[in-house]
Amino acid sequence: MAPSSVPLAEPGLIHLRSAGVGLVLDLSGGTLPRVVHWGADLGPLDQAALAALRLAARPQPIGFSVDGPVDVAVLPEQSAGWLGTPGLVGNRGGADFSTAFRVTGADLDDDGTGNGGRLEVTAHDPVAALGLELTVELTAQGLVRQRATVTNRGTGPFAVDAVNLTLPVPPDATELLDFTGHHLRERSPQRTPFTHGLRVRENRTGRTGYDAAYLLAAGTAGFGNRSGRVWAVHTAWSGNHRTFAERTFHSVSLLGSGELLLSGEVTLAPDASYTTPWQYGAHGNGLDEVSARFHRHLRARPHHPSGPRPVVVNTWEAVYFDHDLTRLRSLADAAAAVGAERFVLDDGWFGSRRNDRRGLGDWYVSDEVWPDGLGPLTDHVTGLGMQFGIWVEPEMINEDSDLARAHPDWIMATGGRLPGAARAQQVLDLARPEAFAYILERLDDLLTTYPVSYLKWDHNRDLVEAGHQPDGRAGVHDQTHAVYRLMDELRRRHPDVEIESCSSGGGRVDLEILERTDRVWVSDCIDALERQRIQRWTNALIPFELMGTHVGAGLAHTTHRRHPLDFRAGTALFGHFGIEWDLTRADTDDLARLGAWVALYKELRGLLHTGTAVHADHADPAYDVTGVVAEDGSDAVFAIVASATSELYPPGPVRLPGLRPDVTYHVHPLPPGDVTDGNAARWGVPLPWWTPEGVHLPGRALAEAGLQAPVLFPERLVLLRATA
Repeated sequence: MAPSSVPLAEPGLIHLRSAGVGLVLDLSGGTLPRVVHWGADLGPLDQAALAALRLAARPQPIGFSVDGPVDVAVLPEQSAGWLGTPGLVGNRGGADFSTAFRVTGADLDDDGTGNGGRLEVTAHDPVAALGLELTVELTAQGLVRQRATVTNRGTGPFAVDAVNLTLPVPPDATELLDFTGHHLRERSPQRTPFTHGLRVRENRTGRTGYDAAYLLAAGTAGFGNRSGRVWAVHTAWSGNHRTFAERTFHSVSLLGSGELLLSGEVTLAPDASYTTPWQYGAHGNGLDEVSARFHRHLRARPHHPSGPRPVVVNTWEAVYFDHDLTRLRSLADAAAAVGAERFVLDDGWFGSRRNDRRGLGDWYVSDEVWPDGLGPLTDHVTGLGMQFGIWVEPEMINEDSDLARAHPDWIMATGGRLPGAARAQQVLDLARPEAFAYILERLDDLLTTYPVSYLKWDHNRDLVEAGHQPDGRAGVHDQTHAVYRLMDELRRRHPDVEIESCSSGGGRVDLEILERTDRVWVSDCIDALERQRIQRWTNALIPFELMGTHVGAGLAHTTHRRHPLDFRAGTALFGHFGIEWDLTRADTDDLARLGAWVALYKELRGLLHTGTAVHADHADPAYDVTGVVAEDGSDAVFAIVASATSELYPPGPVRLPGLRPDVTYHVHPLPPGDVTDGNAARWGVPLPWWTPEGVHLPGRALAEAGLQAPVLFPERLVLLRATA
């Protein structure tokens, strides 16, 4: 698309359209862009219609406020009369705390075909001596994304405390959905009324966080997976961040976000700049459509994993720190026998790392455990036809390590004291060039010496009092950028190595870390019942192929629940499938059954990792339906999951959403899910349609009327296949 100049005089209206979404921006009067409309596509509108739309949306002036309507830009300013959360918070020696930017240039990249576009705006405040660059984009998938760069054009320093970007939502978006959580229970949804005032979700952990807002969604009352108008924002940032919903009595409702800057983290010298994280906004009818926009955006990236996602075996819950070549070879043999394609050696291979209290930072293969190096294991693994992966935690350091003893000043700290330890570890200051160079050299050597195709990149503590020594200046902002640079340089040197983002499980899941990683570890909890909820809501933002989902042992290590293999494997199917279980202790029946699930995953991964994820709105809280429908609607797989006993006996019908309405589908049970374990057939009369022949019904009937669900014991699932 060839950019064309956008005139700054009237009408100053820009209309971007893509994938059923419309975005109308107003630049009239030389002020910062204001959103006239963000929501469903309004169809083609000429400048006269756009001007009429702007006029129709303009509110009446009200008494006892500023004279005239208050225009709220994507970066709100108090100079426009806005008394809510400001877009730019900062000062120059106590002055210039409020800005009045005037647009000095605008370029639009839009070919007029309805495939989105990109607006670049430059602005200047001569009094505050600040420059501003705004990017507002509507992607081909219908996502709005925006970011801002603030530049100090003055002669003295300017302290930046916050830069917040916002998107408006309509008054009938009266309900909010966001997420909370903790280790082993990430992304737990919570709903609240969208009332007047400010609802703020702050994360100060130095990583994305278990309890991050993740997505902050506003929607019409009772919005669900398939119903209701929904608007949502996501902050693509892996450090401290702030997400908020604000509603005023003056008929303004908006969603906003930005990096949460600690005091003194960003002070701009003359001509220096600060750039915000990308903020993403999605609109759709129901949460599934919102999620689909994010999924399609991620899949459209040139570096998105495109090949079949290999079956992973991770050694952690099989051996923990007990590394032994003979035992690990046996585990690799068992993994290859069930069809695994990637073998990942977890924590414990380096330095003095025999437990979680020592050795972090000493990234040399342990002579004690591996006297001949890792070669004997990597040779065995690759000889079995599997890829080899390995665990690292480059951002952390144990006080009991050679590195800490040699370079105590490389530890992030403030006030002349070390922060309280967490998991017996501290944070390595990667913003220090010498620390960065050391870690880069060690990881580069590891990837050069051994045939490593995959890094499990962990991050096991929050950043507490994370300052740069010796002055103690706050450093989370710098550390986050340093981690990005480290990953980027390793990817440049080793472009074929995949990286998994792990952070005590699912503590670092965001769209910016995914610009340089190939999957996320959803949670350290692989209890299948807990994983059903965690995976469902992780999928609200990212597609299944980027979600690490493993089959654990029958007794879950983190909860001590017991689940049958079909429930564990069927849960792991909806993701990047793997195994985290000591297969050398599994019996022959379990190994055969697991092999059947691995074979099913390999058969379905092309569908699971390219299709559209769907989640039924089901009235019975004991039953859930999750599925994936091929992009052309020709094929689909669904899981019917019983998480508890139902109030209904037998349960009612379940609907299968997302199918082509006028296409007839053959719907039938899909082995190896056990159709008798927990099915009413166990007691006698089978479910009439539950046969290999199944039923043939149009997609509209399956979505609206549904079909009768089997009676299932709690914590069981069965699979259905629907083919055109």
